Amino acid sequence: MRFDVITLFPELFEPLLSSGITRRAYSSGLVEVHLWNPRDWAEGNYRRVDDRPFGGGPGMVMLAEPLARCLAHIREQRSAGETPADPPGTPAPLLLFSPVGEKLSHPVVAQWAHSAGAILLCGRYEGIDQRFIDAEVTHQLSLGDFVLSGGEIPAMALLDAVARLQPGVLNDEGSHQFDSFNPALDGLLDCPHYTRPEVWRGQGVPAALLSGHHAQIAQWRRHQSLQYTARLRPELIATARAAGQLSRQDEAVLARLPPDGGADDSL
Repeated sequence: MRFDVITLFPELFEPLLSSGITRRAYSSGLVEVHLWNPRDWAEGNYRRVDDRPFGGGPGMVMLAEPLARCLAHIREQRSAGETPADPPGTPAPLLLFSPVGEKLSHPVVAQWAHSAGAILLCGRYEGIDQRFIDAEVTHQLSLGDFVLSGGEIPAMALLDAVARLQPGVLNDEGSHQFDSFNPALDGLLDCPHYTRPEVWRGQGVPAALLSGHHAQIAQWRRHQSLQYTARLRPELIATARAAGQLSRQDEAVLARLPPDGGADDSL
């Protein structure tokens, strides 16, 4: 799996690639990450990569030509060697991080985690010349309904989320399967977690977690997941219900929840 990142600030990615548990994915080559600065393909003494927008207005717009040259070089590199990242005739998709894109979610991450990779384009300034977007961009992704200074943070979010889904990256092979939004939880939120000491500032750990009874613990976690999701992200409950993923026991738990969205201490 190979990801090529087009960014004016490649140094921002160094901590991501060398820190935390997901660094295993990058250092082992399980997830290859290559960084490219489009300024290296710009012309003139100043290596200019932006200019004023036609029609006036604030800010600057990224030039199409340096991006096009950078992209052409990346595609050559991805198709070269004995084991090319892209088979002949199947160029890698080009992802632009943009407010108009599809919102990044677990299903989207899972899709890219099972792919051969992609080219990630991190925009800056007021945006990118639309002609380049129309000609080259195949996908657009967004972190949400807000604007960042550039596409680097969304790109790092995607890389981190993809890396932790790769086999052998996490200490526990199955730990990511019980993360929030995962199909193993029917797309619901994860339950709360506790560790030592058993009593902290007068508050104890729920008795079910100390019982040693695996079925009872599993039931408690499911009930808490339902309760948390109903209170904090009720739309996920509706989605799981529409997909037929809630059992009769689940519906009974939900029916017992207070109508004001508070917690049911009996669960």
